[in-house]
Amino acid sequence: MRREVGLADPLSYSGRVELHTIESSILEGNALGDPSTRELGVYLPPGWDAEGARFPTIYLLPGLTGHSTKYLSTHPWKQGIVPRFDQAVRADETRPAILVMPDCFTSLGGSQYVNSSAVGRYEDYVVREIIPYVDEHLPVSGQRGVVGTSSGGFGALHLSMHHPDLFSACASVSGDCCFEYCFEGEMLVALRGLVPFDGDPAKFLEAFHETHALTGNGHAVLNVLAMSACYSPNPDSPLGFDLPMDLETGELKPEVWKRWLEFDPLRACEVHAEALKSLKLLYVEAGLADQFNLQWGLRRLVRRLQTLGVPHEHVEHEGSHGGLDHRYGPILAKLAEALDGAES
Repeated sequence: MRREVGLADPLSYSGRVELHTIESSILEGNALGDPSTRELGVYLPPGWDAEGARFPTIYLLPGLTGHSTKYLSTHPWKQGIVPRFDQAVRADETRPAILVMPDCFTSLGGSQYVNSSAVGRYEDYVVREIIPYVDEHLPVSGQRGVVGTSSGGFGALHLSMHHPDLFSACASVSGDCCFEYCFEGEMLVALRGLVPFDGDPAKFLEAFHETHALTGNGHAVLNVLAMSACYSPNPDSPLGFDLPMDLETGELKPEVWKRWLEFDPLRACEVHAEALKSLKLLYVEAGLADQFNLQWGLRRLVRRLQTLGVPHEHVEHEGSHGGLDHRYGPILAKLAEALDGAES
């Protein structure tokens, strides 16, 4: 089913923004009880309705607790990524492309764009339902790119490595990488955040689902629980997933941590090196002030990519982990250029 929703200020766009409704059979009955009916945001560049027009497609993936609708904000002080891209296309500063914003949000804040018995089959949702739907209903050229920030950056890398037949270009903006650096310290912060809940993740989740408040160390708790649900699901666990650390001492549980590391791009790139080599563009970046140590983890990933002979572009900037929407202008331009004119 398809529908359009007019924006409050549609004249802000030279192109066209549509909201489609997806009835997902893949997400139906997911363990979290999250909706299987999802909105799909789409941006169509000027000329989308011209006879024979075809455009590359770029998928935008938000990070943990981020929702796809944030990309569409036309607030004059805080414009979203999509209206900025529309302005760049209008000014001939970038090549036109279709932007697609899948809704992979969950009641834990996100899905990491992987398949998990504890969360849902969000990887399958993107590649088996969203992409075929977009290809059927929109004027696409057949070339696809994917970009995301933080967990979305991880998702971009994960989808590109596992589906090189679907994605020809990838950009990761501060994407999760080198899990020892970005998650081990976060687990100890999460333990502090669990103290008011008697160290019980179930009590934390009960309170969170009532208020959605993430005060103090609450974000760290949610982060670790959400990652556990994605990377170490366990249908036999009371929570539906296994935690990678001991709740009393903080020590890593090697058998669970090993499952997490299988998803780490620092390790996964070795298994999927040929897929990465096939990309028209592999772009990775992080801020030198990143609070999750991703600048150092990314340097390790880059060194490994060099050893594997994977072509890539690596950028560091002065920023931190948040407030990175302004980085998307040149990144989307790079993706659109890499995809434009490529063989479908």
